[in-house]
Amino acid sequence: MADRIPVIAVVGPTASGKTALAVELALRLDGEIISADSMQIYKHMDIATAKPTESEKKGVVHHLMDFLEPTEEFSVARFCESAKPLIADIRKRGKIPIIAGGTGLYIDSLLGNVDFAETDSDPALREELKKELDTVGVDGMLDRIRSFDPASADRLAVGRNPKRILRCIEVYRLTGMTQTQLNIAQTAAPSPYRATKIGLTAADRSYLYDRIDRRVDLMVDNGLIDEARAFYGADYGTTANAAIGYKELLPYLKGELSLDECIENLKRATRRYCKRQLTWFRRDPSVHWFEIDRMRFDEILASALTIIDKDGCYDEVRNP
Repeated sequence: MADRIPVIAVVGPTASGKTALAVELALRLDGEIISADSMQIYKHMDIATAKPTESEKKGVVHHLMDFLEPTEEFSVARFCESAKPLIADIRKRGKIPIIAGGTGLYIDSLLGNVDFAETDSDPALREELKKELDTVGVDGMLDRIRSFDPASADRLAVGRNPKRILRCIEVYRLTGMTQTQLNIAQTAAPSPYRATKIGLTAADRSYLYDRIDRRVDLMVDNGLIDEARAFYGADYGTTANAAIGYKELLPYLKGELSLDECIENLKRATRRYCKRQLTWFRRDPSVHWFEIDRMRFDEILASALTIIDKDGCYDEVRNP
């Protein structure tokens, strides 16, 4: 499709430097950033979700960040519904749309033009599955999915989101189709986007893990404990339970574990999340990967600009 909208996507695991790279690309290419982070959408969760400060944004417009109350539900379907008109508007104004974030499901669904037509739901079945989840846990439910849809089990194991895991089983029970089969049907329509994907990783995984550990220490220094205490005090509900950075500190706030133990648990949980993110993004052969432990930032930026220029993204958007 010659008229597809060119976009840039900056992807990769947590603490890899996605925000910094996306901001520099936006500054050089006259772009605006659409955040693809399932937790940075929420207000009051600044430190735990590593939202960029105004200084770090460097004046670049960021969309879909810090706009929703934590009591509100958000989904991949809603993300796509919100991001599509933003991309169209950014392009209409002659600027570059840059998708940046670590929530792979959001990015793939948006750029892959997934159709989120609703399938039926059954409240009684959902309650039955919730009880089973309470009994066997997330791993047990993933094993159940793996018995009829291994691809979906691997995909869901990345985020380990209980709601999506239960929905996968519910859809299969109600329709007789696996989530993988539905995904294929839902992506039958061609994507309206031509994406240049830039990925950040490290040749040595321990380099990323060290960056994560240092980031957590900095978060604690910057007030993460007080933010978590205020968050639980406000009783925002299930959102806090899904956010890495709060639930790991809850035993300390309850007086059950020492602060050092909880901080180490937070570092471990974040490293595991990093690994799951890498597993997700590595499945996509179209990503141009750069190793942050083998290249300087300015080298990565220059190489990314060269790839973007080669793809014709910049010129096409500036001359629509």
